[in-house]
Amino acid sequence: MTAQATGARAIAWQRRAAAIGQTWREFATNRGGLAGLFLLGLIVVLALLAPLITDSSGLDVTKATGKPLAAPGGDFLLGTDPDGRSVLLLTFWGARVSLLVGFAATVLSVVIGTLVGITAAHFGGWVSAILLRFTDFFLVLPSLVLAIALSTVLPHGLGTIIVAIGLTSWPSTARLVRAQTLTIESRPYIERAKALGGGHRHIVGKHVLPGVMPLVLANTTLVVGNSIIAESTLSFLGLGDPTAVSWGSMLATAVSSGAVSKGAWWYLLPPGLSIVVIVLCFTLVGRALETVLNPRLKGEHS
Repeated sequence: MTAQATGARAIAWQRRAAAIGQTWREFATNRGGLAGLFLLGLIVVLALLAPLITDSSGLDVTKATGKPLAAPGGDFLLGTDPDGRSVLLLTFWGARVSLLVGFAATVLSVVIGTLVGITAAHFGGWVSAILLRFTDFFLVLPSLVLAIALSTVLPHGLGTIIVAIGLTSWPSTARLVRAQTLTIESRPYIERAKALGGGHRHIVGKHVLPGVMPLVLANTTLVVGNSIIAESTLSFLGLGDPTAVSWGSMLATAVSSGAVSKGAWWYLLPPGLSIVVIVLCFTLVGRALETVLNPRLKGEHS
């Protein structure tokens, strides 16, 4: 590698570092985004540390030590479930499942949507027509209904939920990426790259992907919240993993066990509020990132 190439790469990395720093400074001015990021980080840390700060044996029904649906107090700060297990413990471990499914399904959805969007915009013609009709087909179908159908046909488990959510939530990302790709490829430097002999791999890898990734990142935070809601809905309907505890399965058990009619609010509120808070956090972070990274919104808020 020549010294000139090394210097060019160093300059490129310096520019990227400067752009990241500028993005963070603009993001830090958004109080809602900062609050959402702080709460989200706290929830993720607690979920990751759950095996260290809690005793997982308490998840086993045969090892439950509390009274069924006991009110909060004493050794059970958030009360117990119908099996005598700690609601606080279930909420901790439910966060792990909900976050895992939310992040994994979002990665699958964003990867599919990004590939479809870039391919449709870059190649155009019959390729774009086919991909757009394929995307419209998934947009017309209710994603939740399609996810329920897939979860019903496939074996129950976390992998099935991830696939079901990921395969039904990518069209919005594809539309967003396609529009951004068309905008980028209409710029003069793309024409210069093509005139100098730049191939598809060079144009997409060096110019299109770096241009669309900021908006993809902002959209990803919003997709995670939707994926968590979808996972909770599927688990509430009994289509989740029967061996794993999630917030949706806790709500389903609360309803089926009559916790609501018995006034056991301590079993219903923790998973419900957890879903609301984490989705709100992702929404705040996503809106803040969108304001910073989307040139049109940045102009409106400047």
